Amino acid sequence: MHTDSARSAQALLINGTVGVGKTTVAEAVGDVLAEAGMPHAVLDLDWLRKSWPAPPGDRFNFHMMLRNLRSIASNYLDAGVTRLVLAGVIEQRDERKQLADAVGVDLTVCSLRAELPVIHQRLAQRHDGEPKALQWRLDRSAELAEILSRVAVEDFTIDTTTGSVLDVAASVIRAADWQ
Repeated sequence: MHTDSARSAQALLINGTVGVGKTTVAEAVGDVLAEAGMPHAVLDLDWLRKSWPAPPGDRFNFHMMLRNLRSIASNYLDAGVTRLVLAGVIEQRDERKQLADAVGVDLTVCSLRAELPVIHQRLAQRHDGEPKALQWRLDRSAELAEILSRVAVEDFTIDTTTGSVLDVAASVIRAADWQ
């Protein structure tokens, strides 16, 4: 049974293409929430899906991530967390519903966007000396940016092309009405 605080808890998914800053912004949102005294947890959904091999038809191991998220979100909510900040990718509308069901609380989706040349520059810095990893991410960033603009699963969009991480995090918090 969830605590009373879990009844008013909310989740925020920070969605976007590879290299747009999802994890970095999620961590910064967590820092701001901590400074405000808000009980929260920050989860990078990539770690909840990381296993090999992915089952046929589930290229990015989405269903394993959901299974893991159900347990982890419940544990955090039972412990008194009122804000779940998630960094990850959903590419389809039905994935949004499945994610909301997994966390068991209201889910808001923020899409981070940035100009592709900026994303590619970030990826090149992050994967310097890793040509295969870099090429996959460069290709995937363009592919995923197109998919995400087409499916529009978000409630709001924040641009990360310019501005500090802290400014972007503050914009996310304002747009989510988590002040």
